[in-house]
Amino acid sequence: MSKIKHGGRRHSGRQGASRVAMDRMYRIHQLLQNREHPNCTSLAREFEVVTRTIKRDVEFMKLRMGLPVEFDARTNGYHYTKPVEHFPELPLSEAEVFALLVAGKAIAQYRGTPFEEPLQTAFRRLTGQLDQTVKFSLGSLDGVLSFHPFAPEDADLRAFEVITRALTEGRELSFTYRNHGAQVTQRRRVQPYHLACIQNVWYLIGFDVGRSAMRTFALTRVQRPMLLQKRFTVPKTFNAQDYLAGSLGVFKGRDDYEVVVDFDAWAADEIRGRRWHRTQELTELPKGTLRLRLRLNNIKEAEKWLLGYGAHATVVRPQALREKLRVAGEELAKRYGG
Repeated sequence: MSKIKHGGRRHSGRQGASRVAMDRMYRIHQLLQNREHPNCTSLAREFEVVTRTIKRDVEFMKLRMGLPVEFDARTNGYHYTKPVEHFPELPLSEAEVFALLVAGKAIAQYRGTPFEEPLQTAFRRLTGQLDQTVKFSLGSLDGVLSFHPFAPEDADLRAFEVITRALTEGRELSFTYRNHGAQVTQRRRVQPYHLACIQNVWYLIGFDVGRSAMRTFALTRVQRPMLLQKRFTVPKTFNAQDYLAGSLGVFKGRDDYEVVVDFDAWAADEIRGRRWHRTQELTELPKGTLRLRLRLNNIKEAEKWLLGYGAHATVVRPQALREKLRVAGEELAKRYGG
């Protein structure tokens, strides 16, 4: 039965079993379930421990966990003397219970979308296997944490399933796609490399065969995806984190900008203490103001982001970004000036 840590003591019949030891015992259980007849020598070699450690693990499984483990001289290995349906669950610490609560609450980000029901079902199956102590803890903490996502995406579950299948099977995709702001759609043939959820929007990153170039596609604008028979291999050099490293969001450019922005005290309270980009540098300035420095490969998303701060943000450089904000400000003044 699962138990929770309190003050560093484990209130369980398995008191004294470390997390690493529990991981070893679960692996032993899997081998016994598969009737592979492991012995102390083979297990010690696999886990890189001495045979005495394995003997203690097996004794713990028999005496403290009540598992029917016996040694069979004929096979020179351990086996179960009767079927074991489930391995006793690993004990959960308070931090792990709280992390489980966060995972359940995070499903709220997909409320009203096709993803909500599958996520809820999976979470119910997971928590349904926990013991009453953990369930009580989750229930008592239920009201202390919540997620309130802004404008979560309403994506197409069927399209998502086709795309994920193409990703796992390494097969090309064909779909109709509308570029951002465009009125017409185009047929695209893509080798999908990666799915990423960025700012509550799902994106597909892949190689566009027709354009012989990497492209990023918003799933909300992907229509009628079809799984093709042709297979491909994702290049070993591709890494999603590196691919998006120079982007503030998802748009990938080819330039190199040092973006420096000064925020007044009002905006600084929002900027301070958050991870906006992996390259960010924060410098405290007089009277509670703050300077943010970034290294980006484009300024398209930075322009959109900084417009939201209005007069609370001042771009120091680059000049190209200052000019874009100046033009946008003039357009807004024309629109609302009258």
